[in-house]
Amino acid sequence: MDNDHANGCGRTHLLYRFLGRQAGTVVGMQIDIVSVFPEYFDVLNLSLFGKAQSKGLVSVHAHNLRDWTHDVHHSVDDTPVGGGAGMVMKPEVWAECLDDLLGLEPREMNADGESDSNSNASAGVPDGADTTVTTSAAAGGSPSNGTVVTAAESDGTGDAEHLPASDSASADTVPNSDSQAPTHNLGTVLIFPNPSAPLFTQRDATELSHAKRLMFGCGRYEGYDARIPEYYRAQGVDVREYSIGDYVLNGGEVAVSVMLEAITRLLPGFMGNPESIVEESYTGSEALLEHRQYTRPAVWRGMGVPDVLLSGDHGKVDRFRRDEALARTDAIRPDLIEQLDCTQLSKADRKTLMALGWEVSAEHPRRLNRE
Repeated sequence: MDNDHANGCGRTHLLYRFLGRQAGTVVGMQIDIVSVFPEYFDVLNLSLFGKAQSKGLVSVHAHNLRDWTHDVHHSVDDTPVGGGAGMVMKPEVWAECLDDLLGLEPREMNADGESDSNSNASAGVPDGADTTVTTSAAAGGSPSNGTVVTAAESDGTGDAEHLPASDSASADTVPNSDSQAPTHNLGTVLIFPNPSAPLFTQRDATELSHAKRLMFGCGRYEGYDARIPEYYRAQGVDVREYSIGDYVLNGGEVAVSVMLEAITRLLPGFMGNPESIVEESYTGSEALLEHRQYTRPAVWRGMGVPDVLLSGDHGKVDRFRRDEALARTDAIRPDLIEQLDCTQLSKADRKTLMALGWEVSAEHPRRLNRE
């Protein structure tokens, strides 16, 4: 076996260790998407996602929420309680849809906001659903990036802009600080895009790539009734709400597409070359922005690629790329530098960071004052 092939195999196995999987594992993930515009997701039949469906790695079903309405206009929204602009998606329509897809029976909630039945079995909780719930560390607080929001206490409102999401985490599913790999495979996860929810991160994508089934609810208008996620958490369903950035979209379809691409590309067999995932931006426990990439010709319109990349010296190339990743992260996302573990940095890494104005003798790098 030649060195390049051996190095490639090693990097591939490193990727699978990072993802918490065995090399060669095939994952068949079921994906259900509920939207008033299900045809939007025809795009998933293209490119790598389409190939993944043909190979059986993923199975995608887009459902029209209006199929669960009973009026002549197929209405899915109504005016906000308490007044205000816009329309809010109705809980009864969503409930009929989600009950059907999750295999649940309708249940009444008691005065404490809990299901009248405390039995998961009698409540019809889908097989494999994550029902482990811990008390919020700070009621009403927002989880930090990468926190897994699970089955009981996160209060959000789909596409609504002004209601906060609470903090709750499952001890079984929060990735530890040393790895982004989850501790076990997930069952069914119900996900709602929500601009006021915790930020969706690469860590979340990695964890969700281990789910057997993902179900997405696409909000529209002013969002959906806040009782919808609250109700399904009370039934023991693993409900997540995520924002994809500090902006508001017309609906959840774009956000769902973003999350789906980030999640499914981590499935074994999805990417043509799995090694391409290893050094991407935000990837790994010590995440940095990726170095710049070049291809042939070596000189284009008078602009050449860095000479070191043409040297054939793989050690120098790796060091150049690592230094550039550190420099780009320092310039664009210094918060990622601050999260690095100084004990895991090489002597060369520390030298580069010191030259960039960081003090690296403590647990994490600290920015020195600049003139």
